[in-house]
Amino acid sequence: MSSGILLLNRAGDAPLATPFRSAALGENDPFGAGRDIAWMGPDAMTAGRVNLAGAYESAAFPHTEFVVVVAGHLRLAEPGKAALELSPGRGAVIARGTAVKVEAEPGTRLVFCAASGASSAAPGLQEILADAPLSPSAAPPVEALVGPTPQCRSFNAFTDEATRFRAGTWDSTPYRRILRPHRLNELMHVVTGSIDLTGPDGTVTRVDQGDSVFVAHGAPCAWDSSVHVAKFYVVQEVAG
Repeated sequence: MSSGILLLNRAGDAPLATPFRSAALGENDPFGAGRDIAWMGPDAMTAGRVNLAGAYESAAFPHTEFVVVVAGHLRLAEPGKAALELSPGRGAVIARGTAVKVEAEPGTRLVFCAASGASSAAPGLQEILADAPLSPSAAPPVEALVGPTPQCRSFNAFTDEATRFRAGTWDSTPYRRILRPHRLNELMHVVTGSIDLTGPDGTVTRVDQGDSVFVAHGAPCAWDSSVHVAKFYVVQEVAG
């Protein structure tokens, strides 16, 4: 796990080697009792999983958090607005300061990526959609590629400039990329396809549909996808 490539979920509940520690993100964390942290960085970003059941309410959510449901069912409701009903494979961002009621059926499990600190984003809920209207986006630089340049598309659904936190949907044609330091903190939840991520010691982490992985800024990582891949992402540019 020192490679900085951390599996947070395997579809089908396959066992994980990732070490987690149980901890809340502050005393007012609505998910604190069921939160397991795999990674906490110096730039106020945290990633891991949450086991959740029952009803929770927050008058002002204490941080900004992306969640994707990997088991069970989650209902998120803002006062006076239609609720988001999240089944496995569906995700959303809860912005800091949001008044929200949370209902989770027994056995619900989430993968999360959260940013603490002051926020520039307006409070509210933002669903991250697998069928978002994607537009062409930048491919990896040619010098990092092994083989043809892929066709990449993305839709950035949420941005918080204060924490440099962005979340959205991305897809790409197959490609290979050399081992290089990862340029961002990034959580990926694979919606379709599969990826092989290789660390500096040659260990290959296979990330399949329904799996979630976190790659820390600076972690040496090579990418190899032989099929079309679509993913939800949360990225954070690291200061300095």
